[in-house]
Amino acid sequence: MANKATFTDKGTLQRGKACLRCRKRKMRCDGNRPACQQCTHAKKPDGCEYDDGKGKTRTQLLRETIQQLQQRVRELEDPEYISPAVMLHDPHPPMSESSSSSYDSAGSTPISISHSPYPSESKSSPSETWTHLPVSSPSPSPFMSDIFFEDPRSYQSSFDLGPILLDIFSPHRHQCGLGIHMGHLRESLNLSPDEQRHPALMNSIYLWACFVSRPKPLSQHEESFLSQALDGVRDGLRKGDKLLDVIQASCLLSLYFLANGRLVEGSFHASAVAALAVQCGLQTAVSGEGSYNPSSSRERLDLDHIRPGYQEGERVLTFWQVYNLDCCWSVALRKPRVALDSEDPWTSIDCPWPQDITDYESGNATVSNGFPTVKTFLQGDVSGGFSMQTWRAKASAIFSRADQLAASWRYRLSGVTYPEEFQVLELTINRFLPTILPIHQLNATILEEKHTLIVVHTLIQVSVLMLYQRFAQDDPVTYDKCSAAAKACVAITKFVSEQDYDYLDPIIGSCWTTVAEWLICEITNIESAWALSMTSTDVRNDISTILYAMTTLNARFPVLGISISKIQKRMAELSLNSNVA
Repeated sequence: MANKATFTDKGTLQRGKACLRCRKRKMRCDGNRPACQQCTHAKKPDGCEYDDGKGKTRTQLLRETIQQLQQRVRELEDPEYISPAVMLHDPHPPMSESSSSSYDSAGSTPISISHSPYPSESKSSPSETWTHLPVSSPSPSPFMSDIFFEDPRSYQSSFDLGPILLDIFSPHRHQCGLGIHMGHLRESLNLSPDEQRHPALMNSIYLWACFVSRPKPLSQHEESFLSQALDGVRDGLRKGDKLLDVIQASCLLSLYFLANGRLVEGSFHASAVAALAVQCGLQTAVSGEGSYNPSSSRERLDLDHIRPGYQEGERVLTFWQVYNLDCCWSVALRKPRVALDSEDPWTSIDCPWPQDITDYESGNATVSNGFPTVKTFLQGDVSGGFSMQTWRAKASAIFSRADQLAASWRYRLSGVTYPEEFQVLELTINRFLPTILPIHQLNATILEEKHTLIVVHTLIQVSVLMLYQRFAQDDPVTYDKCSAAAKACVAITKFVSEQDYDYLDPIIGSCWTTVAEWLICEITNIESAWALSMTSTDVRNDISTILYAMTTLNARFPVLGISISKIQKRMAELSLNSNVA
């Protein structure tokens, strides 16, 4: 029931009883609650607030949250900085007719506590640090969903939280494959709405910022950002507006669904964004004679506005973001690829290999190409492109090709001759591996590069495993190759620290599942009659290592639960059979 307003004898509202919105606009307020008539007519009922000493307004609570965040920023930047005293107030002050401010109402004696809730020496990752944010009440506040995250652009300008969410997301952008200039993205928050990035992209980024904050309070807003991101993608497709942003957003959404075990939704968005990227011509060269542009698709689909420099680089990086998603998850989900690489100029990939976004801004990156990029590489030419982004894309190409060849070969190996296509891919792998940092040097790199290299090396080794495991039972040479690849994957996991799991591409979980399945086959072979002289202890230890990695990753990205259960069940059966024997 609405509260009755207090009026004077002359029928006017008592001084200080008008809502904040009417006060600011100097309008006559009737004092009705929860929303006065002026705010109701203006369709702003949620903005009708009263500062009458009966508790802090939503705006005041939000401003306090911002102050706490700013204090946390200073603590992270300066370990010697000591937070000022925290002023606490009685949340249930006595009602006072003369009160006009929640800060001076009777009975609200402040309590001073000089301490910082955050240890300065914390070694937590940015995503973990920011998610230890204090909340204004022990339970989720309803205004946080209804007002705080109602319109991202409104709170960016009013409370400047956009940069904070970007800071949370920034170290995870490589994990998501998003090639974007974070500096320019932050600057765009201060531009007019028409000049800002598309809401679909911004909400997808904020969604990931909340996602990687689990199980901290910020994660409760995932559904709000997810809904707004999906609405933004639909709106962007309907208007054909800022399609590059829409494509980037769709990739983030797809990976979000996949990382959460929502495979049908993730698969749908992955296929849809790959089709959209091809329709926009992203797979073609950006400029130069090698660029094929059927039916002027770039201009028709709003990509003609892209200027040379980092924007052109972002276009290249966006294609490879789509490519990695389509190639790798098509293998994991056992579905056909969409971004094919064929002789058809519509689908032939001659987009240059990706480089770091800063290289495009400085003019040190190549944005034109005159030859089929992926086809040339898979034929054994590993030259061209030695950035982390290129290594990741080349690993995806090998991974997808190995799965394609393994699925198409339906004959037993005759003699000692492997199919020619298999030999060519193995040649490419053998030439490619020496060009990247070796496994034993992973800890010598910066963290972002380490996380990428862990995925790259794993994809390559699992590619060898997929390529030859069909022949392994008939040929000791291929059996040894598969065993060596599996052991290499186990060795890679030993370089993964607890903190590293937060930043790994979730596709690595599917790779570890393949490795575990092979190791189980190895145990079966070792414990069979022809291998009685061998022991399976080492292989069992390897499976335990892989299972630990899968379980740890699944705690962050709940996509491996079923696979883990199947492997554990199979191991239990093997142990039972071994005891019986």
